[in-house]
This record gives sequence, structure tokens and C-alpha cells, in this order.
Amino acid sequence: MMTRITTVLLATAALGLSAGGVLAQAPQTPVALTQAQPMFDYKQLPATQGTVKFFTMTPRGDVDGFVLADGTQVHFPPHMSSQLIAAVRPGDAVTVYGLKAASIQMIAAMAIAGDASHQTVVDMGPPGGPDGGPGGRFGHGPEHGPDRGPDRGPDRGPRPPHGGPVTQVTGKVMTTLHGPRGEVNGAMLEDGTALRLPPPEAMRFAALIAPGQTVVVEGRGIANNLGRMVEVRSIGASADKLTELAPPPHGPHGDRHGPPPGDAPPPPPPRP
Repeated sequence: MMTRITTVLLATAALGLSAGGVLAQAPQTPVALTQAQPMFDYKQLPATQGTVKFFTMTPRGDVDGFVLADGTQVHFPPHMSSQLIAAVRPGDAVTVYGLKAASIQMIAAMAIAGDASHQTVVDMGPPGGPDGGPGGRFGHGPEHGPDRGPDRGPDRGPRPPHGGPVTQVTGKVMTTLHGPRGEVNGAMLEDGTALRLPPPEAMRFAALIAPGQTVVVEGRGIANNLGRMVEVRSIGASADKLTELAPPPHGPHGDRHGPPPGDAPPPPPPRP
């Protein structure tokens, strides 16, 4: 009886040691990447050095990049707005890691290193994706995760309404502005005012927003310590020759949910 029990115990111990050996030799499960751990090494990308001249702002008031002193536009997703303005200021020397456009002065940035702040901002994709993983310009994350979309800001709070009071601005164009896909969507004036137009209208008035041209615009504007932006509603070579822009297909402000409160037309009267 004792011999039988001893045999069973020895067999069980052998199985345990065998199983333990297999587990010890099994590869460890990969650790999920976090916002602090880029999926790709951005330093393999081309590096461009320059000095920040002006920030660029979207019609929502988010910083989506900047213009270098030589007129090159550096595009960065708006979800990195707060990190970017904490690391970089106009007048700072920076190193931009990203891909240069083939035919326009634009860089699609994955990372921006500020020489003065010694901080590097890396595009890891917007927070709140369904798998919580990184995305970004060269990752796999979605453009919009939960609690995100056209009416949600970088902090997941509600976005502010479009623009501010209607204003008129006159200035000389420093450089043409483009969207992330290279589409023309505005211009940067020499005084740092960013003009934003829907791409079809920007192409229509391309001659007016070409570098070196003096242009007059009217539209809703945003001005703060980061810069100035006008969402153009009419444009011309002089104040007495303004042409009104055609409204975008999704409404006067170009968002899919129609105009913001206050700009919406009154409901039709009830039928008798």
C-alpha cells in the first residue's frame, strides 16, 4: 500500500515539475502599448529643424500645428493640442519628425521636439479608443473612439461653438494652409492670422490666398494668446469687392450636425 501511494506521489510531483518547466519556458504575453510607449520609432523618420513662427488653429479653436519661419506648415492632429502648446511656443527652435509632402510646403508630423522645453510630443492617437491602444499618424488607432466625434473636444468635453463675433481682417498672405491630406483650406497672414475656408472655396479663391497677395476677409474670429483665426464667410481683394462664400454641403459651418445654437434658423410656423 505504501509503495503504491509513494508511486502516485512521485508521479504527481513529476507532472508538476514537467508542467512548471513548460510554463517557465513559454514566452511571456506581450505587454500592451501605452500612451507613453510609441508603437514605432519616430526617430527613423526624416527630421526637419526650424523656428516656430505661428500656431495654426481650426475653426473650433484647437491648435493643429504651426508654421515655421520659412513658411513650412507642420500639421499635427488637434487631439495633441494641449501637449503641443505646453512644449512649444512661437519663437522656439524645434525638430520635427515626419513626412514631407511632395509638392507643397507641409510636413505630416509624428513627433515634435522643443529645444527650449526639452520636451517631445508624440502622436499616439486620440485617447478613448475602443481597445485603449495607441494609434496616431503611423499607428492603428481609430480617429474617433468613445466619447469622441465632431462635437467632442480633446478633453472629451463639449466643443465650444464655432468662432466668435464677425470681424473684418486685411493682410498680406504669408503662406497657403493645407489639411492633413494636402487639400488647400486657408492661408496664414503675415501678422499671424489664420484664415480658414472650406477646401472647395479655398480652391475657388486660390489666387486671392496665394503668398504675397493682400486679401480682405469677413467672418467669425477667435483671438487668444495662442493666435488668431477667422472662419471666412466673404473674401476679396478690397473691402468694397467682397464675395460671399458658398455654404458647405453640411450647413454654413461645415459640421454634420448643422449650425450651432444661435445660428439655427427658426422653425417653420405650424400649418393652419
